[in-house]
Parts: sequence; C-alpha cells; structure tokens
Amino acid sequence: MNTLLWIILGIVAVIVGWFVAAYNGFIRLINRAKEAWSDIDVQLKRRYNLIPNLVETVKGYATHEREVFEKVTEARTRAMGAQSTQERAKSENMLTGALKSLFAVSENYPQLKANENFLELQHELSDTENKIQAARRFYNTNVRDLNIKIDSFPANIIAGVFAFKKMDFFELEEEAARKPVKVDF
Repeated sequence: MNTLLWIILGIVAVIVGWFVAAYNGFIRLINRAKEAWSDIDVQLKRRYNLIPNLVETVKGYATHEREVFEKVTEARTRAMGAQSTQERAKSENMLTGALKSLFAVSENYPQLKANENFLELQHELSDTENKIQAARRFYNTNVRDLNIKIDSFPANIIAGVFAFKKMDFFELEEEAARKPVKVDF
C-alpha cells in the first residue's frame, strides 16, 4: 500500500511538473514575441521621425511635387495610427510604396542628391529599414514558435485551458518584399 501511494504521488508530481513547465514555456514565448514586437515598434517610430525631415528636404528642391509629399504624409499618418499587426503591415507596405515614389522624384534633382542633409537622411533611413527587417524576422520567428506550440500535442491542452491565442505574423506584401526601398543613388 505504501509503495502504491508513492507511485501515485510520483505520477501526480510528474504531471504537475509538466503542467507548470508547459505553462511557463507559453509565458516565455509570449513575452519573447511581445519583446520582438517592441523592437519593431521602436524602429518604425524611428522611421516615422525621419520621414518629415526627408520630405522637407526634398520639398526645398522639388516644390511642384505636392502629390508625392501628400501621399508620403498620409501613409505615415496611417502607419502611425494602425492598431493590429495586420493593419500595421498593410500601412507599412503603403508607406514603403510612398517612399519609393519620393526617392524616384528625387532622382530628377541632382542638387538634391548632392545635399549633405539629404544624404544623411538617406543613410539613416536605409539603416532603419535594415533594422526593421531584422526586428521583423526576430518577431516572426518567435510568433512561429508560439503558434507551433499552441498547435502541438500535448501543449495544446495547456493552451486551451489558459486560452493562449495564436499571434499574427508581421508580413510584407510580396512586391514590397522583393523590391526594398531604394535609398542610395
């Protein structure tokens, strides 16, 4: 009888230990994904802060390109106001397209391309785009790991009990992914 009690207690301890470890694993993955999203958010804010300076610099040389400036400004405003991951991805794709238009316009102004402030802004934006891409990969890796664990047996039991939800990937449209923003001439 004493041995049977120890065996039952051992089995219960193993189940409770697994339950705790699985729960903590979910918490770790969720926090990593949130941290990764925070990295994306920081880089996107940096990008948003560079855009007005870039637009003003280009405006000084290309005053008749009002439509391009309006598109960039509108896309930036939408991106800053996006709430969900999907909204953010869509608005970021629009902003990338608007920036491509802005840089295409700047091609027509040789004095602008030689402007030191413009060149520095180009460099900063290029650096920021690279950091956004790296942060996006880090975020998507963590989201993938979380989503796999939510779908995998027996961890899906814990996910169901505690209502852990899958997270959305932060994806670029295929065209945007194939054609990065051109920032150097």
